[in-house]
Amino acid sequence: MSRKYLGKNINQTKIKENSHILDPIIRQREQSKYKGLHQSKYGIDIWNAYEFSYLDKYKSPHLVLLEIIIPSKSTITIESKSMKIYLNSFFNKEFSSSSEIIKRIKDDLSKICKISVKVKIRELFPKKPSSKSLINNKNRTTKTNKVYKFEAFRSLCPVTNQPDWAIIYVRSSSAMNIAWLNKYFLSFRNIGEFHELCIDKIFSKILNKYNPDKLCVYGRFLRRGGIDINPMRANTKDFMFLNHREDAQ
Repeated sequence: MSRKYLGKNINQTKIKENSHILDPIIRQREQSKYKGLHQSKYGIDIWNAYEFSYLDKYKSPHLVLLEIIIPSKSTITIESKSMKIYLNSFFNKEFSSSSEIIKRIKDDLSKICKISVKVKIRELFPKKPSSKSLINNKNRTTKTNKVYKFEAFRSLCPVTNQPDWAIIYVRSSSAMNIAWLNKYFLSFRNIGEFHELCIDKIFSKILNKYNPDKLCVYGRFLRRGGIDINPMRANTKDFMFLNHREDAQ
């Protein structure tokens, strides 16, 4: 699939801010080779953009953290480098208020993704969820409804082959074998997958194997280029997590 910007050198000073910068990715095409995937009933991709800047009506600069939430049920999402270029293109543009710029971004992303996208300025992050580590855990199985995390998840960008690191959170109403979970998470270390598809596959694999009534899988990926992408997939709302921040993010 040809991409507008991924893998190419870009002169940012020649980029003008508009929605044409955004490079859509068809989710179904990315997932089509994985037959039989269980789809999560509830799922979102949380993008945190730490380096978003613009000018107010007095030409004073502002640097804020944007939170962008794209529903995982959208058939289209955004290629990450084009998102970075698009957001960076606002750095020298004037806006009368923060609400004006939020509306502009929300409208542009919603139009591309063909679904309502949420955008806001985030000032504080909620606390991390209380959890237990899966790594070197001496128990045989997880406890039901408790939160567990795998702190050393690694996959590869399928385009650049560069490593992507994450902490994976799992909460399930069914007990899961800890050794199996660790082995499965380790199997991604040399696999080239986008963040979203990694979490889709993990959610589907656990759901197929244990068939829990309640399940949530949440990937907190380390940022690249000032943005982290954190996919979350769940089959029940009450197991979903908040947009907290890891120390490394």
